Amino acid sequence: MRALIIDGDKVESPVAFDVIDPATGAAFASCPQATPALVDRAVAAAARAQAGWAGLSVEERARCLEELAEAMERKAPSLAALLSREQGKPTHVGAAGEIAGSVKWLRETAKLRLPVETLQDDPSGRIELHRKPLGVVASITPWNFPVMIAVWHFAPALLTGNTVIIKPSSFTPLTTLRVAEIAADIFPRGVLNVVAGDGGIGGLLTSHSGVSKVVFTGSTPTGRKIMAAASGNLKRLTLELGGNDAGIVLEDADVDAIAPKIFQKAFGNSGQICAALKRLYIHESIHDRLAERLAEMARSAVVGPGDDQKSQFGPLQNKAQFDFVCELADDARARGGRFLVGGEPMAGPGYFFPLSVAVDVSDGMRIVDEEQFGPLLPAIKFADEEDALARANANPNGLGGSVWSSNIEGAAALARRLECGTTWVNDHSTVSPTIPFGGAKQSGVGVEFGVEGLREFTQVQVLRTPAA
Repeated sequence: MRALIIDGDKVESPVAFDVIDPATGAAFASCPQATPALVDRAVAAAARAQAGWAGLSVEERARCLEELAEAMERKAPSLAALLSREQGKPTHVGAAGEIAGSVKWLRETAKLRLPVETLQDDPSGRIELHRKPLGVVASITPWNFPVMIAVWHFAPALLTGNTVIIKPSSFTPLTTLRVAEIAADIFPRGVLNVVAGDGGIGGLLTSHSGVSKVVFTGSTPTGRKIMAAASGNLKRLTLELGGNDAGIVLEDADVDAIAPKIFQKAFGNSGQICAALKRLYIHESIHDRLAERLAEMARSAVVGPGDDQKSQFGPLQNKAQFDFVCELADDARARGGRFLVGGEPMAGPGYFFPLSVAVDVSDGMRIVDEEQFGPLLPAIKFADEEDALARANANPNGLGGSVWSSNIEGAAALARRLECGTTWVNDHSTVSPTIPFGGAKQSGVGVEFGVEGLREFTQVQVLRTPAA
């Protein structure tokens, strides 16, 4: 059983919870459950450490991030194996890729800087804009990319002089705890802490008077609860919430060229990606050909346990999500939808659901209107691109969207009219550590990544001095 990491120490708890292997549906490990007293202890440790950490130069803080990247890279095989066991993604593909991506993200974030801005410098005086750390940051991470998203949260927070407490998903706490163990040998005590447990532990952090900011990635309903809980001391918030991303495929699109990329962007991590392509609107002239091409690729895909070298896609991560995906597929069939491939759970243990392409579906069906967060792709016909745009925008979510076409300029013009935080042309869900990413409408508050993401972890301070 892993220990919690508080003030640089491994801390045991009197209670624990099971961690389930989604490939078997059975527990394979236990994890300590934080108590309210341990949460208070972690907040106090982070608060004590914050001034000293902020007092270091940004170069010294960046060096710690770079050292963590190097240490994680050295331990990448064992981290990937543990991540695969608790999350389900194949060790050699998804899990190894997540660890490598996390290492890259640490290194790229460490290069970012927030320079002092000179707003005025004339005979009347000098005015500078400085950015100061907020204090203690609570990071609440999801189960789809537990290590990568933890890095997305804590790297910019630490670089800007804050200290951090991570509360990983209770479905996938182990690899995050292992990363924190590694970090404890690099960072000063109390700078990076991890407390594990159910949603109640997250609630203690989001309402805690000692926490100055919450950064959360997860569902919109939980994001609303966090926003309400954070109001007590006006915590700053960065919320990356649900998405039901639409892609619009215009009639001039090259089916053979775009099909492999659409397949990858819809089914990566078995569809368990916030910005995955989840609604595919296809012009009626090429709908059948593209849908069948995607189905062909889905039929040849290998879905299996993460430790099998033949597996390309893993199971759904937990039973609740598995049951939800089954429910959406059943509802689609009951309402006239037809699956070209998949549509029913796989036999045997674990939470396996095949890659599935549904046709004869449209807006108003749950499989289209609700975020599937699984390997279900509805392929929806349209005749007029203005109608497709209106349907793509008629959703409370607004994380990402894309347009697929041979006419790049025309596609970009249409993409700019999508109501979402990021749009792509002939691509989807690609993100970069230096480019801001965030949602519109019900998909979030604030942005992550790049200099804009760093600013989210700071407070503006204006300094006015008289002329020399």
